[in-house]
Amino acid sequence: MKAVRIAEYGGPEVMVLEDLAIPEPGPGQAVVKVEASGLNYIDVYDRMGNYPGDLPMTLGREGAGVVTAVGHGVSEIAVGDRVAWTMIRGGYAEYAVLAADRLVPVPDGLDFVDATAAMLQGITAHYLTRSTFPLKAGHTCLVHAAAGGVGLLLCQLAKAAGARVIGTVSTPEKAELAREAGADDVILYQDQDFVAEVKRIAGGVNVIYDGVGKDTMERGFDCLRPRGYMVLFGQSSGKVKPVDPGMLNSKGSLFLTRPTVVHHIADRAELLERASDVFAEILGGRLRLRVDATLPLDAVQEAHRLLEGRKTAGKLVLRTT
Repeated sequence: MKAVRIAEYGGPEVMVLEDLAIPEPGPGQAVVKVEASGLNYIDVYDRMGNYPGDLPMTLGREGAGVVTAVGHGVSEIAVGDRVAWTMIRGGYAEYAVLAADRLVPVPDGLDFVDATAAMLQGITAHYLTRSTFPLKAGHTCLVHAAAGGVGLLLCQLAKAAGARVIGTVSTPEKAELAREAGADDVILYQDQDFVAEVKRIAGGVNVIYDGVGKDTMERGFDCLRPRGYMVLFGQSSGKVKPVDPGMLNSKGSLFLTRPTVVHHIADRAELLERASDVFAEILGGRLRLRVDATLPLDAVQEAHRLLEGRKTAGKLVLRTT
């Protein structure tokens, strides 16, 4: 089988397509023939060594496909099941061996590309808007990178909850995508001061969903209303500076949280609940996915460059067939 591996940390050039034996499942594991593998910014962090693992390493923390074998003690799924997963390495490959209790069933009517696109980004948008800061009518939120994979889903779920949505994007084309996803107001952050614009538009916001980090978080505190929430769920522009807790007090008893998806799908019941909710919203037409491009495994270096260069709007997916 083919798999994208790294033997050292670094830029996109360290990713190499290699031939490996098809894995065998151990106790509690399943082997999945991977049909689609999602690209996420955490894959860049893995490639660069931000989250070290044993080298050589097969990259990719998300995918969907068909179960071809199961190990001893597996009762959650069976051979032939259509499944998807997130936050387990090994997805950039034609076959992956995975913990069976981390696999979720993919409903009929949802293809593998959409199932893949829905997992990490869909579940992230779900927990951010339903759990981290549960939005409701009367709330106003600011979504940075509103035309990105998570951003477009955040806009839709926030609008469905009744919130007013302000988004930041880099281009007029991305602004239109954000509006189509439900953003009431869109700020072109390269041309406009987003803090001044937020204050002009709404006076302030109840919550900021920030997956950008270094370029946005520090100034974002000035956009929050008293007792507002800064939700830093990613750092695509780099690590943020340390925060003085006294500043949170002086700017209005603000809250700062740094959530991650793994703590919101820690047990199987919660994983299934969130994935099922997201899948149901997609199949019901209430949540629209935007897959920006599907690329073959051997185009993975190009895919990472697109992702890091912020040249995408929506989701990138690798296909193995």
